[in-house]
Amino acid sequence: MSEFPPIALPAAPDVQAQFRAWTAHLAAERRLSPLSVEGYGRDVRFFLGFLQDHLGGPPALDDLRTLEPRDVRAFLARRRSEGLSSRSVMRALAAARSFARFLERQGHGSASALSAIRAPKIARSLPKPIPAAAARQIVDAQTRAGEEREPWVLARDAAVFSLLYGCGLRIAEALSLTRAEAPRSGHALTVTGKGGKTRQVPVIAAVAGAVEAYLDLCPWTLKPDGPLFVGVKGGPLSPRIVQRVMQEMRGALGLPETATPHALRHSFATHLLARGGDLRSIQELLGHSSLSTTQIYTEVDTERLIAVHAAAHPRA
Repeated sequence: MSEFPPIALPAAPDVQAQFRAWTAHLAAERRLSPLSVEGYGRDVRFFLGFLQDHLGGPPALDDLRTLEPRDVRAFLARRRSEGLSSRSVMRALAAARSFARFLERQGHGSASALSAIRAPKIARSLPKPIPAAAARQIVDAQTRAGEEREPWVLARDAAVFSLLYGCGLRIAEALSLTRAEAPRSGHALTVTGKGGKTRQVPVIAAVAGAVEAYLDLCPWTLKPDGPLFVGVKGGPLSPRIVQRVMQEMRGALGLPETATPHALRHSFATHLLARGGDLRSIQELLGHSSLSTTQIYTEVDTERLIAVHAAAHPRA
């Protein structure tokens, strides 16, 4: 559970108490990840900090109930003036609305002004997959054979990237695997995703082989219930290490900044779709709650086809 002490919150004691109850609710009942709870809490703290300046004192529950749309618009204008993107401003408004809905359910009245404001429009950006040839280089430990790193570290990184590209895992999902859960070829891998939801993902031979190569070289004794992937000192592997390795690789391979570890997950979905994969099956493999979330990959594939047509058609 992510909890914030009263002293860290620019609000009256009654709001502080409800804020702590709300963050506990997000963690325990809505089962949001600690990072998500922290993000929501940070946005609401900014909102309450703004109200403290705007109203001339720490806001109490009565102040939240009597907010007017102009107060909310002033908050959004403040966040924009601080350089936030439309997406970040929308997230800040969503967090404040979530807190307001919680207060209403607890019998503390309705902060209707937050619902009266239309969220800022944001441009919908398509996922940017990595080309298949580059993705294959990234998951091949031999691509980095000339680096001054221990072979087991290179094998470890290749195994992690193989899980992202070969199974469509998120970084957190790959790094949360235990030694006992090490993928095996021909077996389904049970993955725990967002909200604690589990899904079954088939393991192809290339992924199993990459993990096996890492385990054969790893100098540490891995406990069955301990992390599958470890750092050079034997502790759990940090996502920051994976991100840094990808940053180095995209520089060496001449890839754009959009070539992140998460882009390998996008590549998994896009390349499956391009090879005739069923959209509903891809939804299940990715662990998306809604098919509409997965459908964005059809737009990526359409965009690719249009580009190919424009480059190859004699009349284009």
